[in-house]
Amino acid sequence: MKVFTDRRFATCVLVFLSLQLTACDRESSDGSTVRPATADPVSARTSGHTFAYECSDESNFTARVEGEAAWLFLASGTLNLPQVPSASGAKFQEGSTVYWSKGEMAMLELEGQPGLECRNNRSKAIWEDAKLRGADFRAVGNEPGWILEISRSYGIVLVTNYGADRLTFAAPEPTSDEVSRTTTYETSENGHVLTITLEGNRCSDTMSGERFETTVAVVLDGNALSGCGRALH
Repeated sequence: MKVFTDRRFATCVLVFLSLQLTACDRESSDGSTVRPATADPVSARTSGHTFAYECSDESNFTARVEGEAAWLFLASGTLNLPQVPSASGAKFQEGSTVYWSKGEMAMLELEGQPGLECRNNRSKAIWEDAKLRGADFRAVGNEPGWILEISRSYGIVLVTNYGADRLTFAAPEPTSDEVSRTTTYETSENGHVLTITLEGNRCSDTMSGERFETTVAVVLDGNALSGCGRALH
């Protein structure tokens, strides 16, 4: 069993794998289709499924399934487990360490510890998925719904109109103003002009009420969008 104590190294491996694989649903050993635990249009073009589990002992962990292997990001380190046959769900095991997912539920068994029952938190899984794919910053907004990711690896991705429109841009070097606590990105691609302003003020999502540390203003081709976001690394 491969054990990685540096999560950043394991994340780099996952980003590489995501870039190499095309989007697809994966099939578990019982023939059922395992779909992503997230419904994020930004990540829809990558293979791999991310889950953010909350367990019966009040612990939590993140799991990332890539092909026939699962990465487990635990407090004690990062594990990589191969998939094994199972009567139901998707089971990954090496030795006495077992991760067995069935829909939104999962069982986790670690050597020398009692087994845990865990449930996926879909909201948290979306943000963990973006982080593992290499996003450095993520933001969301409403009316109409939009999602933004900024990454040193793959640039800027902006999904608008509730997922109907997807635009990509190269990520320019931002400009920062310490007095106003703002960071600004200005870029253009394929006839579209984009300005992103990140302001270091707390923000609450207008629909979910979730709190963020950054207020985000997006102007796309003269149309203003407002929302909230957070740094992922």
